Amino acid sequence: MKVSIIGGGGLVGSCAAYALQCGGLANEVALLDVNEELAVGHALDLQHGGPSVSNTVYAGGGYEHIPTSDIICITAGLRRKPDESRLDLINRNTDLFVDILKNVKAAGPKSTAIVLVVSNPVDILTYVAADKLGLPPQQVIGLGTQLDTIRFCSLIAQELKAPASQTKALILGEHGESMVPIWSSATIAGLPLDKYPGWNPSLSSALFTRTRGSGAEVISRKGGAGFAVGIAIRDCIDAIILDTQSVLPVSSIQNGCYGIRDVALSVPTVLGRTGVQATMEIDLWPKEVQGLVQSGAALRKTLDTVMQRVG
Repeated sequence: MKVSIIGGGGLVGSCAAYALQCGGLANEVALLDVNEELAVGHALDLQHGGPSVSNTVYAGGGYEHIPTSDIICITAGLRRKPDESRLDLINRNTDLFVDILKNVKAAGPKSTAIVLVVSNPVDILTYVAADKLGLPPQQVIGLGTQLDTIRFCSLIAQELKAPASQTKALILGEHGESMVPIWSSATIAGLPLDKYPGWNPSLSSALFTRTRGSGAEVISRKGGAGFAVGIAIRDCIDAIILDTQSVLPVSSIQNGCYGIRDVALSVPTVLGRTGVQATMEIDLWPKEVQGLVQSGAALRKTLDTVMQRVG
C-alpha cells in the first residue's frame, strides 16, 4: 500500500515517515511538501536506510502522488506556540488546510483512499476535511487523542515504575483543552489501576495536567513534537494497512455515540482497511460521559464559526 504524507518535509511528517519505515508495512511512502527539495532530501535519507529495515520505496514530490495513494496523511500546518491552545490555531491554519484539500481533491484521490488528518486543531480540521473532500465520512479520520493516550500511558508508567507497554489508559474527546481522562478503565498488566502497587488517587490530577500540557512542554523544550506523534500516526496507519480492527481513540464525525452528533472528536473507534468500522460506547463513569458531552459542545461552538468562514 502507498502512503502519501502532505507536509512530509516538516518535523511531524518526516518523523511519521521514519516510524513507518521502522514498521516496514507500507510498500511506498511519498513525502509531499511545499519545499519539494526538502521532501526529496528526506525521501533519499530514508531510502538509504532501507537495506537494514524494509523494502519500502520512498519518493519526494507533490500532488502527483495522490491518485495512486491508498492513505493520505495530512501533517502540514503552522506550529503551535508554547502559550497557544490548539483551538487558537484555527484562524491561522484553516485557510492553509482548505487549500491543501482543494489540491488533494483536484488531484483525484482513489474512491477508497483513507485520509488521516494530523494538522491542528485536528478535530476541527477533520470535520472540514470530511465536508470538503466528498469521501464517505468513515474514510476521513483525525489522529485525535491517540497521541494524548500514549503520552498519558507513558506518564502513568513512569510514575509507577511500570512497563509502559503494559499500561493501558485512554484520553477521549477533543485533542486539546477539553480532553477527558478515562480513569475508569485504566489498567497495568491487566490489573485495575487502583490495585496496582504504588497507585494513589491523589496522583491522578497531576498526571492528567501534565498529559494535557505535554505538547506545550515538548514545544518549549525542543521547538516541536515529532517522535511520539510519528509513532501515534504509525499506530493508525498500521491498523489500516493490516485491517486489524484495532480499537483506537481517533477522531471522526460522530453520529450518536454518547449522544454526540455532527462534530468530530475521539471515542473508542474500530479502525481497519476501510477506515472507521464502528465506534464503541464503552461503560464510563458518569462524570467521564459528561466531560465528553461538554467537549463536543465546545468543539461544536468553534465549528459553527469555522464552517461559516470556509463556506
